[in-house]
Amino acid sequence: MTAALEIVDLCFRRGAKRELTLDSVSFALRAGELLALLGPNGAGKSTLVHCLLGLATPERGTVRAQGDELRGLSRRDIARRIAYVPQSGYSAFAFTVEQLVLMGRTAHIDGIGSPSLRDREIARRAMCDIGVDHLRAEPVTQLSGGERQLALIARAVAQDAPIIIMDEPTSSLDLGNQGRVLGLMKSLAADGKAVIMTTHLPDQAFNLDARVALLRGGRLIAEGRALDVCDRESMSRLYGAPLLRLEDAEARGVVAFVPELF
Repeated sequence: MTAALEIVDLCFRRGAKRELTLDSVSFALRAGELLALLGPNGAGKSTLVHCLLGLATPERGTVRAQGDELRGLSRRDIARRIAYVPQSGYSAFAFTVEQLVLMGRTAHIDGIGSPSLRDREIARRAMCDIGVDHLRAEPVTQLSGGERQLALIARAVAQDAPIIIMDEPTSSLDLGNQGRVLGLMKSLAADGKAVIMTTHLPDQAFNLDARVALLRGGRLIAEGRALDVCDRESMSRLYGAPLLRLEDAEARGVVAFVPELF
């Protein structure tokens, strides 16, 4: 089976000093899989995401989406394959939530055409699934940070791409909305989507029963099931600080890591 997303020997340098920020990164993601990308600040996660979206050109290596190399695809073709939820989204324009979510349908609209009734129905369903339908007439400039993040997730869902990349999607959400978004991610994977998320919270990978990839210093240092990869020693080494691993037997073995202060 062809991988939904395949990264082979990816290397990237940036700045005048040509600093190596990604070093021989390789992995593949199949349809229906969830991958949590973990790593400290400056590990190269954002650079990797930009390469996966075709927004940054690697010095070496290949990114394939549904078997096709990204470098040979137009922006429209990439958008039909990959949806993206940024860490945060500020808009200087007072688009309504409905207009923002409808933008997710742009890659499916030919030329300068208008959204069809089907496009509007898909957008409406995405808003309902995420819980922002009641905000559909509100300007995004008037939303809280968490509400704006939910609207961006709804836009990505409306895009209906086979691959979804989410950059710290729950970072500005309360616990209730975090649970809603994680549940949605699990549903998207169950529907056959390939889902990648970056996060600083390993417990989310355990909750989702996701594969994890540990990135440090631009290198992929471990990959596998969260239960196999995320032990106290490896996570302390990843983040460069002593951590405690907490496990709740009543919560299906969900694990959290906290700094060891004393």
